[in-house]
Amino acid sequence: MEEIEIQKIIDAIEDYYWLPLYNYLSKNPELIKTFPAFLLSPEMITLHIGKTHIGVEYSGKETTNKLPTSSLLNVTYQDLTLSDSNYLEEIIGFKYDSSVDKNISLPLPQYSDDWVLPTNRGLDKLVELRWNWMAQNSIIGINCFIFHVEEGKFTRLINGRFYDSDDSGLKTRYIKWIDFIPIEINPFENDLYEFKIKINELAKHVQHDAHFIFPLPHKDDFKYNKLPQLNRFIELLGNEETSEPQITQFLEATENRFILTMAFLGKEIFPQILCEWQSETKNSIKPDFFIEKPNGYCDIVEFKLPELKTKTVVGKVNRETFSAEINSYISQTRVYKEYFEDPNNRTWIKDNYDITVRYPRRTLIIGRRWNFSSEEWKKIIEDYTDIDILTYDDLIDGVMSQFYM
Repeated sequence: MEEIEIQKIIDAIEDYYWLPLYNYLSKNPELIKTFPAFLLSPEMITLHIGKTHIGVEYSGKETTNKLPTSSLLNVTYQDLTLSDSNYLEEIIGFKYDSSVDKNISLPLPQYSDDWVLPTNRGLDKLVELRWNWMAQNSIIGINCFIFHVEEGKFTRLINGRFYDSDDSGLKTRYIKWIDFIPIEINPFENDLYEFKIKINELAKHVQHDAHFIFPLPHKDDFKYNKLPQLNRFIELLGNEETSEPQITQFLEATENRFILTMAFLGKEIFPQILCEWQSETKNSIKPDFFIEKPNGYCDIVEFKLPELKTKTVVGKVNRETFSAEINSYISQTRVYKEYFEDPNNRTWIKDNYDITVRYPRRTLIIGRRWNFSSEEWKKIIEDYTDIDILTYDDLIDGVMSQFYM
């Protein structure tokens, strides 16, 4: 698709939809704080150009306090006009394979909200990860057929979550909002073509979209506001390509800090504090998190990857021990213990960060529950009196169970 055609598409959507939407909101400012902000202030717009439709996909913040002052847009596109595969599958990125009939394709409803549509592989992975189905106010498809976008019809998909799985773990595709606008591409002469975009149906949605409120969890409902965030955390853990910094950055985000405060019954968390040695010349340490307990003292929580490279227990019978991998992680936390045995270090931390650390309990979060199920493991961990080793399943279950107390 030539760049000039892309610009014509953008111009058509702007003339018939974005500009009228902007003008309508300007005349009805009480709607500005509730309409889907990404429609006019998108982080990115992706055009999925197929044989029968253009999918206009939005990403960005759901709410705003004011209308944008600039008309500049970040736009990218993918040309699917030569693909013979299912257009919707191409956009989602997953191949669906119902065990009933792999050749059946159903038309996507004209308006679809709050879908959770896993492939069979994705469904198995979500069950394995103990994904919380009750957290989502949604329509869930199980062993479902793939859908197609019906030719000639305007179609809209809002807040759709799609899941698949492969050897690297869970795969997630989230579509916040996508409009499928019908097009016609007719052969012309000299290898040229005639391109028509049927924009009128989108233009009819201006007032509706100005009044539309994007489906976010209700802020006053603690359970349904928080459990979806746990699902996002589970999705992150399900992919082997996830790094340790991605995990800690997710947990330190304001909207996700409840995971650690609830898991460890803490008042506050303090991420990535640099601790400098005061009485010795050593490299500074930086624990992942300090968790302030109700008594005002802080404990330390350190995160490693959920996927282990080796077995947790090695050695001959009656001589079992932790693997070198586990021992290296424990040694790292032992340095944290040594640091706070020095009163000069404790004073420096108090003076510089206003947190109190005396004899911190160290907790190592690593692996999955099935990595630590052997009787040998349980016997070995009993010898470690000042460190806890929890799996990610332990962490998640500890938070989730509190919603049902």
